[in-house]
Amino acid sequence: MKILTSLLLGTMLLLGENAMAENALNNKQKSIAEAASYAASGNQAGLKQALAKGLDNGVTVNEYKEILTQAYAYCGFPRSLNALATLMSLEEERGNKDEQGSLPSAKPKGNSLDYGTENQTKLIGAPVSGKLYEFAPAVDEYLKAHLFGDIFARDNVDWQTRELATIAMLASMSGTEQQLNSHIKVGKHNGLTDEQIAEILDIAHENAAKDVLFGFGTENTAYAQYFIGKSYLQPLTKDGVSIANVTFEPKCRNNWHIHHKGGQILLVTSGRGWYQEWGKPAQELHPGDVVNIPPETKHWHGAAKDSWFTHIAAAVPAEGASNEWLEPVSDEEYDKLK
Repeated sequence: MKILTSLLLGTMLLLGENAMAENALNNKQKSIAEAASYAASGNQAGLKQALAKGLDNGVTVNEYKEILTQAYAYCGFPRSLNALATLMSLEEERGNKDEQGSLPSAKPKGNSLDYGTENQTKLIGAPVSGKLYEFAPAVDEYLKAHLFGDIFARDNVDWQTRELATIAMLASMSGTEQQLNSHIKVGKHNGLTDEQIAEILDIAHENAAKDVLFGFGTENTAYAQYFIGKSYLQPLTKDGVSIANVTFEPKCRNNWHIHHKGGQILLVTSGRGWYQEWGKPAQELHPGDVVNIPPETKHWHGAAKDSWFTHIAAAVPAEGASNEWLEPVSDEEYDKLK
């Protein structure tokens, strides 16, 4: 599973929880965000359900074609082609009776590079340049001529909707922090509110969380007093070695604690998180990382600020083993982490 990755959006997430109705996404926008998120993660079952709901909520077939075609620019051709195939199959099941919607106007005449440069400047609010584009000028040309000169020139989907979909896509993939940050700014420049962006990110978070490898489990209420934020527990064993799948919502972390006599092993399966031992710098965690926690070591672990995070926790058996829960990880400490 690929889970959205880091960007300093804690404030936006809080805003999203208290968004006023007039600033929230409407049903059509929600459906587009959901479909874009599932397309980016490659979850075809989730995508099919989101597309069906969206078609019922007024999204036209051609609008979905545009969004899922645009996905190739941000997620690659395989994700885009698979998503379009899911839409095509769904339309056949529904008897091709859904509203098709309008097609784009004829492409403006002239040089795509010039037209795309103009579009990019309007979309972002300023000319775009930088060392990366000087280092690899071909990618700058492709972005301007193709992405902004061809795709964003197709006017049957407006730029705000395209940015809404792009944010949902980028928030559903790992390793796209810088691009997500940039497109949130672009989305705001094109009229998306902080509340709407927070809701898009919440949709991506929720979609990603459903893809937990060993199951999402249930809210970890029994140990909630030792956590800041919500965590979810899925026990994987009943006897012998205690092994459980633990999922943390963004910003969630457990208190400082110590495993007496027996240690613990963490196997990171998705998202981005942190592990820290007392007196040492925090260690950033990614899928595939393994943390061997020795007994009698004061430590904590949890999610990054705006990434869901999942690890398998295996207790190292020892006679008389116990856990000692200590003070919370303060916001001041945690907020120093990026």
